[in-house]
Amino acid sequence: MTTRYALVGAGHRAQMYVDAIADDYRDRAELVAICEPNPTRAQFYVDRLVAHGLAAPSTWQPDQLEEMIRAERIERVIVTARDDLHAELIVRAMDAGADVVVEKPLTIDAPSAAAIEAAAERTGRSVVLTFNYRYAPRNTALRQVIAEGRIGRVTSIDFSWMLDTQHGADYFRRWHREKEHSGGLLVHKSSHHFDLVNWWIGQRPRRVFASGALRFYGAENAASRGLGDRPDRGTHDGDRDPFELDLRGDERLRALYLDAEQHDGYVRDRDVFGPGITIEDNLALVVDYSGGATLSYSLNAHAPWEGYRVAINGTEGRAELEVVERGAVLVGDGLHPVVDPSAVQDAAHSSLRPMGERLLVQRHWEEAVEVPIVSGESAHGGGDALLLADVFAGPVDDPLGRPADWTDGVRSIAVGIAGNRSLETGMPVQVADLGVAILRDQTAGDQTPRATR
Repeated sequence: MTTRYALVGAGHRAQMYVDAIADDYRDRAELVAICEPNPTRAQFYVDRLVAHGLAAPSTWQPDQLEEMIRAERIERVIVTARDDLHAELIVRAMDAGADVVVEKPLTIDAPSAAAIEAAAERTGRSVVLTFNYRYAPRNTALRQVIAEGRIGRVTSIDFSWMLDTQHGADYFRRWHREKEHSGGLLVHKSSHHFDLVNWWIGQRPRRVFASGALRFYGAENAASRGLGDRPDRGTHDGDRDPFELDLRGDERLRALYLDAEQHDGYVRDRDVFGPGITIEDNLALVVDYSGGATLSYSLNAHAPWEGYRVAINGTEGRAELEVVERGAVLVGDGLHPVVDPSAVQDAAHSSLRPMGERLLVQRHWEEAVEVPIVSGESAHGGGDALLLADVFAGPVDDPLGRPADWTDGVRSIAVGIAGNRSLETGMPVQVADLGVAILRDQTAGDQTPRATR
């Protein structure tokens, strides 16, 4: 028996779920409806399903969500809409009788998080958060190290995340650049990272102090560096630079966005050095946790390489994870960024930072030991495939607790929401004061799953 699904929001991120239903899980899941205000984007996924030999789903507008759920007998709704729209869609879907699968972040502010909490309690419906980073083997391996007690009780975490000038810049082209729509990178992007910390150490965030600003992207920074006149968008004719994205060069982006502009006016390729950017590109936080640990976190969105470094100190030792997801962003023919350094045939690039990952554990009075990381073939080291199996086939008993629900979603965004408030006030912020009930009890549920060594 198959579960009847509806997709709400037909942008770039929706493809992972559509393809999973069309391929590996077509015997368990059926996508029968798409709710999307832009007809071109909706049709993109209708055509994709038909190309897989499946029946064309019906299409609906957002104001028809409840009618769609009733008429199509929807059991689960997959929400991949813009971040600030998540909460309303989640609440409406639950009230209409459907369970929900939602992309991170759960929502972008405390009042909407409280609304989701109330709806979950009122309806008894489930909300699954798709934190795919939990499933990446390297992150699972670190969780296992902590769960086995190899470094003792966690006392502090040092976590640095680098977004490079290919990936990081993209947040400053699209709607994410406006904090009212995304909550800024502390909510949209860093909720992944804060969830990892919450999950790794089994503690709850208690107090947050943040510092940061827009220091690289944006019109003022461009002017101060003398960059001169800029085009309004990347899709144009004439001289170009590596920060421009030409939608004509990517068939998928062209179909989802350039060809869809006529319906809603949304421009996907705005200049990263243009006006109107209200999010930060350099961020640093100090977060205190319920079990006594302290997190030092930083995010840079214009680094020359992409990846992260995390060190977790404990009473019996230290674990260090370094991940290089992309060693460099180089300029290739025609000033287009080359994200794969091997594509540039030049001996001068032979010493580029090597891509890869390494997890070291060093206990007191002992030498460092490298922990093997076994990766799969799908995205995020095979993590996406494991996540989709939990979503569509149902989670199995997992001693490391990778499946996540709305409560995990609230705790992950709580750090970012408190961080945004701290940026505004210049003061530390107590998470319990955000106005969401589950955040008021800072110790209930603290746990690090124990695993046998």
